[in-house]
Amino acid sequence: MTAPAIAVGGLRHSYGDLDVLEGVDLEVAPGTIHALLGSNGAGKTTLIRILSTLLKADAGEARVAGHDVASAPAEVRAAISLTGQHSAVDDVLSGRENLVLIARLRRVPDPGAVADALLARFGLTEAGARRASTYSGGMRRRLDIAMSLIGDPRVIFLDEPTTGLDPEARREVWAAVRALADGGTTVLLTTQTLDEAEHLADRIAILHEGRIIVDGTLAELKALIPAPTVEYVEKQPSLEEVFLAVVGAKEMP
Repeated sequence: MTAPAIAVGGLRHSYGDLDVLEGVDLEVAPGTIHALLGSNGAGKTTLIRILSTLLKADAGEARVAGHDVASAPAEVRAAISLTGQHSAVDDVLSGRENLVLIARLRRVPDPGAVADALLARFGLTEAGARRASTYSGGMRRRLDIAMSLIGDPRVIFLDEPTTGLDPEARREVWAAVRALADGGTTVLLTTQTLDEAEHLADRIAILHEGRIIVDGTLAELKALIPAPTVEYVEKQPSLEEVFLAVVGAKEMP
C-alpha cells in the first residue's frame, strides 16, 4: 500500500492551561484533497503549524512526506508549502515579479520561465505585468497559491484560503485548488465553510474539542445521518446562486 502523505498519531498541544489538541489521529493519502473542518478555536491552525514545523507538539507523532516533523524539520520544510489565512503577495511588485522573487529565493533554475508557466497555469498571464495591488481578491489568492507551488512541493497546507472572498472569487480559488490535486499534489485544507469542503474534498475530517471525531468521504459522512423523509417542495435559489447568475459567473464543474 502507498504510504500516507501525512500521518498523525496521538498529537497533543496546549497553550498554558488550555488544551487545544487532545490526541489527534489523521492520515492523508497522496494526491488527494483532505478537508479539515472545525469551528473557530477547534485547533485547525495549531495542527497546521505543527505539521509545517512552525510549532512543536507536546506529545504524539506526525510525519509529512515520510519525514518526522520533530526529528527532521528541514526535510519536511523542503517537501511542503504553506498558504496561510493572510496573503504573502507583495503589492508593490507585479504578479510575475512576485513569482520570480520566490523562485530566486528557492534557488529554482530559470525563475522567469517558472513564473511564466505558473501565470499561465492560474490564468494570470494577462495580469502578470500589473502590480499585485490592482488584483481582485480571487486573483491575489490564485497568485498566492501559485507562489506556494514554486519548487514543486509534495504537500501543500491551505489554511482557510477563501476567507473574506466573494462567491465568484471563491470559485476561482476552488478551481485552482482542484487543479493541484489533479496534478498529484497532496492538499490539506482547513475551512469553516461546509460547501467548500463539499465541493473540493476527497475526504473530510471534523476536528472538535481537540480530536478528530469523524473522518471519511462525503458519502460516508452523510450515511451517519438517518435517511431523510422524501418531500416534494419547490426549490428556491440560494442568494449565492442569485449573485452568480446576475454577474454571469460560470458554474463549477
